[in-house]
Amino acid sequence: MKSLDRKLAEIKSDPDSKAFIIADAKDADMAFGVRAPGGRHYLSRKGERDARFSPEIWTRDEYNYRNLPEFLDIIREVVDQGVVDILLMSAYVNEQLSIKEGLFDHSEITPAARANDATDIWAIRHGCYTKEPAQPFRTASIDHIQCGKETCDRAQERFPGADLGLYSITFLNDLQADKRSLEAFREFREEAERKRFRYFLEVFDPNIPTNIPAENLGEFINDNIIRTLAGVTDAGRPTFLKIVYHGPKAMEEIAQYDPNLVVGVLGGSAGTTYDAFRLIHDAKKYGARVALYGRKINNAEHQLAFIELLRMITDGRIDPAEAVHAYHGVLQSRGIQPHRSLDDDLQLTDQSMSYDGKAPKRKTVMPSSAIPTTEKAAAKSAVPKRSTSSSAADEWPVKEDGRPDFSEMSTSQRRAYDQYRLKRIFG
Repeated sequence: MKSLDRKLAEIKSDPDSKAFIIADAKDADMAFGVRAPGGRHYLSRKGERDARFSPEIWTRDEYNYRNLPEFLDIIREVVDQGVVDILLMSAYVNEQLSIKEGLFDHSEITPAARANDATDIWAIRHGCYTKEPAQPFRTASIDHIQCGKETCDRAQERFPGADLGLYSITFLNDLQADKRSLEAFREFREEAERKRFRYFLEVFDPNIPTNIPAENLGEFINDNIIRTLAGVTDAGRPTFLKIVYHGPKAMEEIAQYDPNLVVGVLGGSAGTTYDAFRLIHDAKKYGARVALYGRKINNAEHQLAFIELLRMITDGRIDPAEAVHAYHGVLQSRGIQPHRSLDDDLQLTDQSMSYDGKAPKRKTVMPSSAIPTTEKAAAKSAVPKRSTSSSAADEWPVKEDGRPDFSEMSTSQRRAYDQYRLKRIFG
């Protein structure tokens, strides 16, 4: 069983479940084009892939973006790491890795594909599409996501591609525009039900100015979601939601409304490392059970270490500020130049939540003094060092089979174990 299915079942059967789903969004080629794979500051262990450049025009360093083979290598590493629960891709990348390569056949990670690409994610260089009111649009077909061709053989029980998709909708507070988006959503939903295709629903904030005050956007989005899904029975409802985090009150409001509706947050723009770690911590605290990070992971100096620390935070084994310190420790040990100094990376900054990063800013800039005192103390406290000559039991409690026993660990022992794990994995 995939970890996603196991966790969803646990979350819905146990209101006190601590399970948390992490998704890595590697579908940016549906939005950013050539820039989608991200900068070449981070490559997989395989390193650089062949590229063709005319030296009289430019060099590869001047180009400065990964190519698709380098991007696919990183996805393979993330799947091999096995920490995330979902890997979201474009239909084409899903075909290369899921259908042709069978990358997910023996993995607990669930492959997923972006099922629509409304115009507010058309973040093309020199283009103006993202500034226009979002319009519904769908490039990929469900059949192409499931089996890589126009029509799948519906007699089959399983298909080699993804059976999970992301469908996004943007409410604009405009009657005609929102009606068209909901009609397109209905068509997709009905087709998905006929073809046994699961989806999760992403709801963006308006990508153009509206007459809704920023502090009321959470309520506007929550009401639209509940009103929209009220007419949808179980067979056609989303597996979970992916929405902007509008703060504790808005998150608790929708998370408590219906225990069968699993709520998740989207990551938004890259921001600082503390932004990313604090967001996933706070979202979980106030009711979210899923986080889908795209640019926050893809822009990280070391993606695997970043993902590992996200999981430690959601498992309750490390605080956000402490995780930032641990992350910088990994970068230092590997000789990787961080994007920001440690002090700057501990800032809670203002982030735009639109897809192209240019929408009006809605969050308050917070200095590092806003970090909870308990987090500061944990981050500054001395982390016990693991002696290479001692057994695991000398540093933290272990079970009879030698695995760490988290239920018996003190805070300092958990920090020691997490530091040891990071060092063992990343050097």
